Amino acid sequence: MATLAQPLAPQLPLEILDLSKAQDWLEYRNILERFRILRAAGPVHYCPESGVGPYWSVVTHHHVMEVEGRPDVFSSRWDVGGITIFDRKPEVDEPPLPMFIAMDRPEHTEKRRTVAPAFTPAEMLRHEPLVRRRTAELLDSLPLGEPFDWVDRVSIELTTGMLAILFDFPWEDRRLLTFWSDTATDVEAFENPERDKERWAVLYEMAAYFMRLWNERKDAEPRPDLISMLAHAPATRHMSPQEFMGNLVLLIVGGNDTTRNTMSGAVMAQNLWPDDWNRMMADPALIENGVSELIRWQTPLAHMRRTALVDTELAGQRIRAGDKVVMWYLSANRDEAVFLEADRFLPERPNARRHLSFGFGIHRCVGARLAELQVRVLLEEMQRRRLRVTLADEPVRVYSPFVHGFRKMPVVVDRA
Repeated sequence: MATLAQPLAPQLPLEILDLSKAQDWLEYRNILERFRILRAAGPVHYCPESGVGPYWSVVTHHHVMEVEGRPDVFSSRWDVGGITIFDRKPEVDEPPLPMFIAMDRPEHTEKRRTVAPAFTPAEMLRHEPLVRRRTAELLDSLPLGEPFDWVDRVSIELTTGMLAILFDFPWEDRRLLTFWSDTATDVEAFENPERDKERWAVLYEMAAYFMRLWNERKDAEPRPDLISMLAHAPATRHMSPQEFMGNLVLLIVGGNDTTRNTMSGAVMAQNLWPDDWNRMMADPALIENGVSELIRWQTPLAHMRRTALVDTELAGQRIRAGDKVVMWYLSANRDEAVFLEADRFLPERPNARRHLSFGFGIHRCVGARLAELQVRVLLEEMQRRRLRVTLADEPVRVYSPFVHGFRKMPVVVDRA
């Protein structure tokens, strides 16, 4: 791999530049402050050393879009680096996991096209009655005035159930999807070689479970679930075992962690910005835009990574072929040059849909409409019931610089 060029801009201290330490992300306010310092100093910064090696950080909205908009220069390919700040570790028997989000054109286009029909506007209309019924039933089952974990009881249950429906997955086993999603993104395991071997053992069990479903459906008539789509489409029916596992991880994490953490973020917004939240609850016409604002404000995936394929320039910095380039969506979504009062949840924010939580360009999240649908229905049903959700204790954040969300969120629910 090429040696990184020295940046043209003055260096900030390493304790500001290195955003890769998962432990630091448990101190959320400090992370936001570091992003503010980085944005003020410039749009692109070089971290010369870290636990994940040297890398560039892209921290402004405009320059994240520029990187996303140059996919032939800044690659997503799994075999040159992939999509997260972490690299594969040679000391662990870790197979490559090709997945369509970690591919470039034309392979990415062909395989994305396979699952895209599951997320069309027509499919969203078909799913909405079921999403609304499940959401209403769940909210009606919540205990009033008694503490419980919102992450487990609401966010996980709604998103895992939706994912089970998309896969036509055995309902009684649906919580396996949550377990697998958490395992796939477990940074604590990634940092510990012995635990990482256990993590891979679980992922192999996941692949074996799905292979049984795959074998059932590839010999049956095509159905509108994701497994059947993959099993019958010419671009995916002959996937290698590694690619099969990779795309499972992509669909499970994409359908689980992102929506679930936005649903948990809704509680944080309600508690941190109660006047703004109550204004939205008093005017249901604000909810649709409020969904986009919530997804911006929460930013459920903190970053995506690219690898430069050729020598190039970005914001006056020399980027060499082979360099790791990390696009910090969380920072781009808090960029004061684009979003006034960026740290505040404002349901009527006029440009809320300019958020980059779903990415931009050819890799924009294929399931964005479904995420928006699920969050919108949750807010609408909360509004109908005049539910007020109050934090009962400090939430526990995910130990990760990638998945930006919550492990636990103790709350008490009552009616306003």
